[in-house]
Amino acid sequence: MPATSLDQIVALAKRRGFIFPSSEIYGGLQGVYDYGPLGVELKNNIIADWWRTNVYERDDMEGLDAAILMNRLVWKYSGHEETFNDPLVDCRNCKMRWRADHIQGVCPNCGSRDLTEPRPFNMMFRTQIGPVADSGSFAYLRPETAQGIFVNFANVLTTSARKLPFGIAQVGKAFRNEINPRNFLFRVREFEQMEIEYFVMPGTDEEWHQRWLEARLAWWEQIGIPRSRITIYDVPTAELAHYSKRTFDLMYEYPNIGVQEIEGIANRTDYDLGSHSKDQAQLNLTARVNHNEDSIARLTYFDQASGRHVVPYVIEPSAGVGRCMLAVMCEGYAEELTKAIPGEKLAAVGEALNAFLKSVGRSEKLSGEARDAILARGEELTQALAERLPEVEQLLAMPGADQIELGKKLRGQAQPLIDEHYRTVLRLKPRLAPIKVAVFPLKRNHEEIVATAKAVRRQLQAGGRMRTIYDDTGAIGKLYRRQDEIGTPFCITVDFDTIGQGKDPALAGTVTVRDRDTMAQERVPIAELEAYLRDRVNA
Repeated sequence: MPATSLDQIVALAKRRGFIFPSSEIYGGLQGVYDYGPLGVELKNNIIADWWRTNVYERDDMEGLDAAILMNRLVWKYSGHEETFNDPLVDCRNCKMRWRADHIQGVCPNCGSRDLTEPRPFNMMFRTQIGPVADSGSFAYLRPETAQGIFVNFANVLTTSARKLPFGIAQVGKAFRNEINPRNFLFRVREFEQMEIEYFVMPGTDEEWHQRWLEARLAWWEQIGIPRSRITIYDVPTAELAHYSKRTFDLMYEYPNIGVQEIEGIANRTDYDLGSHSKDQAQLNLTARVNHNEDSIARLTYFDQASGRHVVPYVIEPSAGVGRCMLAVMCEGYAEELTKAIPGEKLAAVGEALNAFLKSVGRSEKLSGEARDAILARGEELTQALAERLPEVEQLLAMPGADQIELGKKLRGQAQPLIDEHYRTVLRLKPRLAPIKVAVFPLKRNHEEIVATAKAVRRQLQAGGRMRTIYDDTGAIGKLYRRQDEIGTPFCITVDFDTIGQGKDPALAGTVTVRDRDTMAQERVPIAELEAYLRDRVNA
């Protein structure tokens, strides 16, 4: 089953080098994260898969990489200066600041209802341009990548000679000054977007909107998020953004934080190109736009069939890289029983768990809310202790659990069993995995075995075709567990049989290939390794 707690993913991400808090040695910076050695590989693999699917495998798409800094007028006529606001309130009791639409009139920190009146807060970051700070010398860090596509529509159309329908794809950084960044990668202040603006003839927009919905669902399934795990939210008219005719939000159920948006697919009509065009009165726009007195271009398409200029409608599939990566990790995460636990040892843990829960129930140190939460979670574990034993650590990490002395005994009983009988595995699609293959020498101080293992690693890594590492820092079992945890789909062991010094001469020149998901092992000739792995790694 997928991850049951976001804490599992946060701990794994830090422990194995996927995600680090930014500026951690100085206390960090809320809502900003750094991608570590494995995280940058996973992130780049997700982006590459998205780009390959939407640009390389289609014949109606162009790419773009627009600047982060843009003329302030872009954000004036896009509507961001006027509408990109959140309602902000302060708690007069504890001085915390919140989005009014997220807290239902009660401070989440202290429970007070003594809040200030909501006031608008623009989420765009401002920065100074040039050496002199005055009212005309500032710009914004872009809050989305879409506007860079819209203002370049005429450039791309002219240079690519495209005909409708066609799209422009872009991956890039965006910045939003979130009032309360939270939930790890889900809501942050600096993030990357994968966006498409797909331009269509007016009147065909609804058909294309549906087609893009199906295309995007297919991609999510392709990268490991089953369609059954995605809910399609047809956004009600009252909740639509000011530019939208209709929007589908794809919703995924993250652990702890519940069903949340992972991608929006919006029918933006002719709002954006119309907003950035001159001579708007002559364009027969259907969208309500701000009168533009500054643009020097008419962002239109000349339709040969009708002999007239039209403002295309736009379908926009837009996904955040961080939210995507978080969903992929949550969906792929598992803590699995690898061998049966002796009954008496499991019973001892069960007794320690029950004693811990009784102590929780009697404790006067805990708030009622903390006590109820611990007891509810503990009762879930007792119902399926053998399968869910690793969740004991999450139970002991819950607020207030550290005040119960018997928690130490429970951890002491459970942890050795977890270490011996379970594995953590990240079942990433092989093509997304940060490392595709890990190569181990059975004996790390045997010259010929080590030399052969390193040669195998070089062979597979050559040309950058599949990321391969060499590791001799532990026993084979421990090395397997490490690679399972970071999602490596295949491990190769070079042993005495490989170098012709084993019991079976027929195994000379072969290695053991172990599959992450099944843990099955197979002898494969070194000469056939690359071909054996190629199709499996690209799956």
